[in-house]
Amino acid sequence: MSEVLPHLQSLLGICVIIAAAWALSEDRRAFSWRIAAGSLLLQAAIALLLLKVPMIRDALFSLNSVVGALTTATNAGTTFIFGYLGGGPAPFTVTHPANMINLAFSILPLVMVISALSAMLWHWHVLPMIVNAMAAVLKRTLGLGGAVGLGAAATVFLGNIEGQLVIRPYLARLNRTEIFILMTVGLSVIAGTVFVLYATILKDVLPGALAHILVASMMSLPAGILIARIMVPGHPDTDITEQQGSVHYRSTMDAMAQGTEDGLKIYLQIIAMLVVTTSLVALANVILAQFPHLWGTPVTLERMLGWIFAPFVWLLGVPAAQAGAAGSLMGIKIVLTELIAYLRLAASPPGMLDPRSTQIMVYAMCGFANLASVGILIAGMSALMPERRGEVVSLALKALVAGTMASGLSGAMIGLLPF
Repeated sequence: MSEVLPHLQSLLGICVIIAAAWALSEDRRAFSWRIAAGSLLLQAAIALLLLKVPMIRDALFSLNSVVGALTTATNAGTTFIFGYLGGGPAPFTVTHPANMINLAFSILPLVMVISALSAMLWHWHVLPMIVNAMAAVLKRTLGLGGAVGLGAAATVFLGNIEGQLVIRPYLARLNRTEIFILMTVGLSVIAGTVFVLYATILKDVLPGALAHILVASMMSLPAGILIARIMVPGHPDTDITEQQGSVHYRSTMDAMAQGTEDGLKIYLQIIAMLVVTTSLVALANVILAQFPHLWGTPVTLERMLGWIFAPFVWLLGVPAAQAGAAGSLMGIKIVLTELIAYLRLAASPPGMLDPRSTQIMVYAMCGFANLASVGILIAGMSALMPERRGEVVSLALKALVAGTMASGLSGAMIGLLPF
């Protein structure tokens, strides 16, 4: 019985998340049990197919060798440019190897390499085939076809703004429900440009990290669609009469150049974000240290976030004894970013979370639902369809809540299933 209770805990979390989305709905009478059941079954099917079927699971987990290959390849470039700062041999005796790890010059440049590679795969029609196949699955299982289905599928690989470029000619014609679906999905999943980066960070805390990151993002796609359609009901029926996406490259070299340029922007954004957010957290902790200690321990931002989000992560399936630590990670993910939360998880002391809780949290935090991404989403979508800016702004914070619940739904689902 004790082995069943954690799974029932995750089942309760799924029910509570859907009930909360229904409570926040703009039209509660429009709730569709068929769409809810279909989305949850699709989530479960993705997880079971990719992680339980031996042949598919082994093939997916073999992708972790890609992490090593890409890291080695990137290290060649960073060593050539930055020398020992980029991972090359040090010209002196290293007494503390851990202090030689350099995020800016040896780890984060991986984003630029992946961005260039993704652009080339798009030009070679590899990614478009995958995106179109995913859009076809969404249409067959959830009835989500047309422009929004294609845009949502593209978001998993291209990101919450870049994915919408695929359907840019149709954006102005989207209805309110379709806009909210794209916004929610954009905050529920992560982009292909950071798959390998996050897998590199998590490789020591979750075996087969790349496979899990990929599965988590794919599971959050139907979850984001479900939560969005519950909170802003409507009929996503904008059809695509002609494939005329805006993502195109003139040649492989053009794809590599544009992909590198886009990757550089992401790289600089990540560095700036890490510097500023880490500094602000430290400043907040300095201020909080002036307050009286609680239970013999100083008050910190991390502890406060743990108190706030502990009930949420408990609903996902995390044991009560670990909910404070897991809640702190979830709070960091929402207030700061999932990158910082993953870095904290990777640096956490052994035993802070058990393997099951670690897996649940990796899935629950695998999404762009954070305050910084909301700002990026508003700016990007406003640029793509300026005539709808007011509507985008009005839906932004609601999309943050929806995206958090969608990623949480993936965490609860992985906690419910027999893994």
